Amino acid sequence: MTNAKNATHEMNTVILGGAGKTGRRVAERLARKGVPNRLASRSTPVPFDWQDDTTWEAAIAGARAAYLTYYPDLAVPGAAEQVRRLSNLAVDAGVERLVLLAGRGEPQVRPAEDGVRESGAAFTILECAFFNQNFDEGWVQPVSDVIAFPGGDTLEPFIDCDDIADVVVEALTDPRHDGHTYELTGPRTLSFGEAVETLARASGRPLRYQAVSLDEYGEMLSDALPPHEVKFFLELFGWLMDGHNAHTTDDVRRVLGRAPKDFRSYARDAAGALVG
Repeated sequence: MTNAKNATHEMNTVILGGAGKTGRRVAERLARKGVPNRLASRSTPVPFDWQDDTTWEAAIAGARAAYLTYYPDLAVPGAAEQVRRLSNLAVDAGVERLVLLAGRGEPQVRPAEDGVRESGAAFTILECAFFNQNFDEGWVQPVSDVIAFPGGDTLEPFIDCDDIADVVVEALTDPRHDGHTYELTGPRTLSFGEAVETLARASGRPLRYQAVSLDEYGEMLSDALPPHEVKFFLELFGWLMDGHNAHTTDDVRRVLGRAPKDFRSYARDAAGALVG
């Protein structure tokens, strides 16, 4: 007779928003465990786009578990309604387990979380600190050896995307995590200046951190984003960088039975990309 855990392992899993930093890592890990899975994003053969609900039904067809990641951020206006609608559609289509990637210390994301909690599926919510990989794969990459960000001297317990992916896989494949909300952080707090110094030492590149004001950062973002998105991100960073997230949790250890990756280890792993 198949036990509950093995039955969960046999679930077809869809990774919605699969082109992101955690999605592809989750797909790789599920494949190594022999768990059937597929990525669904705007660029996949069967596309998925949060802003186009005509793509939703085909993207989740046949899945019994789903990992939900929202772009650009779960706190944006309208995200909660879309997550709720997608979660309900997924349950109606036979999805039994939902795992949601969320932000840490953001009351703005609670309505989206509640959409998953109230869907009727087994669920796990992962509230994550600032990703390590934002420095080499994301929007805080250096420009001319400078990393500019309105972080001041705020401390942040940076979390590695490999650790997040390991926790996601556990949540997708082990019912012991059903109904839990985990707050995922790295093992210690660093300021953005300390993080950039660590990256500079590991890469040998003369990186430096430039603390900028929210207004200055808004001017930088305005070259790439429309005004309403600039306004949203400035409000979000103003909230996140007030120090209320400057502490660690032991939830990675609780789920994985080991400590999360230290930022120094991430810096060594990312050194090649930063040099390039």
